[in-house]
Amino acid sequence: MNKFFFVDKNGEGKDSFLKGEFKVLDESELSENLLKCCGSANWVKAMSDNFPKEKEKLFENAEKIWFDLKESDWLEAFTHHPKIGDLASLEKKFGSTKDFTTNEQSSVNQASMETLKELAEYNDKYEKKFGFIFIVCATGKTADEMLALIKNRINNDYQTELKIAMGEQNKITKLRLEKLF
Repeated sequence: MNKFFFVDKNGEGKDSFLKGEFKVLDESELSENLLKCCGSANWVKAMSDNFPKEKEKLFENAEKIWFDLKESDWLEAFTHHPKIGDLASLEKKFGSTKDFTTNEQSSVNQASMETLKELAEYNDKYEKKFGFIFIVCATGKTADEMLALIKNRINNDYQTELKIAMGEQNKITKLRLEKLF
C-alpha cells in the first residue's frame, strides 16, 4: 500500500532525492530510506508507522521516537556508522550510507597520517571502554577537532557518554533527513 510521501531528486530512481518534489513510496522503500538516516530497526518502524505528511513534523517525530527508544536500540544505531577516520570501512561495510558518511567525514581526507593513526588508536580505546564506537556529528568538524573530542570524551563514564552519543546520533539523523527532504 502506497501511503508515504518522500522526495524524488530527479526521477531517476528511489536513491535520487531532491527537496520539494514529492512522490509516494511504499512501506519498504520508506523503511529502506529511513534506515540510511538511523540504523535502529525500531526507530525505522516507528517512523514508518507515524510518518508525517508535513516536513515540520518530520524532525519532531524523529527526535521524539529516538529519545523514547531503549538502550539496545541506540546501540544498534551506532553499529551502522563507520569509525571516524576509518576510510576503508566507509567504502566497504557502509556502502548504503556511503554518500552520507563520505560527506560527513570529508575533512578526514585532508588529515595528516599522524592524526589518522591517533584517531584509529583512540577509536579502539573508546570502543573497548564503552562497547560502542565513537559517535560524533562530523559535519563541519576537522579531523583534529574530532580527535580532540574523542580524547576528551573517553574520560566520561558510560551513562554520560551514552547520552552524548545519543545526542550526536540525533544530530546525524536530522542532517540525513534534511538531505532526503
